[in-house]
Amino acid sequence: MTATDASRAFAALLDDVERGETIIITRAGRRVASVGPVDLSNGSEVVALLAYGPVDDEFAQDVAAAREAVELAEPAWPAD
Repeated sequence: MTATDASRAFAALLDDVERGETIIITRAGRRVASVGPVDLSNGSEVVALLAYGPVDDEFAQDVAAAREAVELAEPAWPAD
């Protein structure tokens, strides 16, 4: 669906998404966005994983090393 068509028929686009469709939005023939159903997960899988037990020391070291290696070109969250 083109961006223009999506703009003109946004309510219909949302109806399609609500029925489970994923809509690809294009601009000048290029794919620029995907609009689809929201993931209804409430995070219970993450909570269960965290409650499972202690994190392996080697894994914790790998996570810490990955965090140190990452340099963000800009802040992760834009200033309000």
